[in-house]
Formats: sequence, C-alpha cells, structure tokens
Amino acid sequence: MYRKIPIIPLAVIGVVVAALTVGQALLIDWLPAAESAEAQRTSDLLWVLFWSSTVFFVIVTSVLIYSVWKWRVKDDDLSDGPPIHGNTMIEIVWTVVPTIVLVAVGVYGYIVMDRNEAVAADRLTVEVYAQQFNWTYGYPDAGIETGILVVPEDRQIQLNLRARDVIHDFWVPEFGIKGDAVPGITHTLWITPTNQGTFPVICAELCGAGHSVMRSQVKVVSPQAFAAWLARSSAAVKGDVADGTTVVESIR
Repeated sequence: MYRKIPIIPLAVIGVVVAALTVGQALLIDWLPAAESAEAQRTSDLLWVLFWSSTVFFVIVTSVLIYSVWKWRVKDDDLSDGPPIHGNTMIEIVWTVVPTIVLVAVGVYGYIVMDRNEAVAADRLTVEVYAQQFNWTYGYPDAGIETGILVVPEDRQIQLNLRARDVIHDFWVPEFGIKGDAVPGITHTLWITPTNQGTFPVICAELCGAGHSVMRSQVKVVSPQAFAAWLARSSAAVKGDVADGTTVVESIR
C-alpha cells in the first residue's frame, strides 16, 4: 500500500533544484552569439535539449533528495527493507514519456541538420586552404586569393576545406560550424551569415608548434560592399595571394 504522495516537501525541493539549475543556465554564457542561420538553428536545438533535460533532472533529483532524507536509517540498522512490488503504471510512464521525448528531439535534430546542409542555388563558393600556420581563401569565380575571408551578409557560403600539409580544423564559433581540413580530402561546409562584423577563424586541431597562433578573420559585409570589393580585388590581384591589408582597407 503506497502512502499519499508528499506534495509539499517534493515541491519545495523541486523549486530549490529548479532555481539552481535555471540560474546556472541563464547567468553563464554557454554559447557564443549566433551570427549565422545555421548557428541559430543549432542554438535553438541545444536549448530545447537543455530545457527538456532540466524538467527530468528536477523531477528525478527532487525525488532522490527526498527519499534519502525521508527513509534514511541509523548507522547500526543492518536489517533488510520491507519487500515491495514495483508499480506498473509508474514503470509504463517512465518508459513511454522519455521515449516520446527522445523521438521528438531526434526528429527536431534531423530537421535542423537537413536545413543546415540544404544547398542554395545562389551560394558563393570559397576554397579554404589550411597549412602550417595560416589560412588562405580562394574565390574561383574571381580568380583571387586572400588571407582574410570576406563574405556577403544573408547569402549562403560554401566552404571547401583542404589541407596542404597536416590535419587542421576550421572553426568560427559565432557561425556554429567546425570542420576538419584533411590532406587529400575536400570537406564541405555551408554557412549563411546573418549579421555584419568581424569574427575569428580558429584552428581547433593541434597541428604543430605554431598551432596556437593559427588564426585568421572572417569579415561579413553587405552584398553591395562585397561585390565592390570582389571587383576591385579581382582587377588588382590577378590571382596572386593578397596579404589581407588591401582586403580590409578596400571594404571600410
């Protein structure tokens, strides 16, 4: 025979646990600002995962804390507990509900992945070359290369990652993308920048003694500014590798 559920103590414990959990979630910047459509979708998915997990965490932790406090025994009590039988309804609920949640999250995750990898017809293709210890960006349609990645706002960018020596990893935290550049393999990523600004490009794969200084920048500009920069750079560079200074000055 099960006694009446202790609503009040469980509720008090639940409020405390929930406050601590929500507090650490909201007071700490867990994720960088989403500056691309892909990053925003991924961020939304992560927060859905977090809040759904928080609900179950609060319930399980509250019951656990109450049980440890309520049914604790004395140190010298070595007797066995009373024989009890499981609750069929509870077992059905804690099997069906998590299953539904997992299926829903799985479907949502697939939708996010499918949208993030959908290829737009008007995408801009950029060849990304990694080598110890710098990044080079090529624009095949314009026949130029540069040391700073310049892209237009609100247009999908296809990045073809290649490595010229060892394995590197292209990472722009604000874009929510991260991909390996492997010698002999072309790894393709897609991003759609949504805000203008300058963001860091980081090598996230240990690639040698200079790994920590393998940094670059991606500059997101308006479509008009990008078209003007591309035309000027194409006319001036003629396929040579730019040092990045001309790029920055030409789009200011």
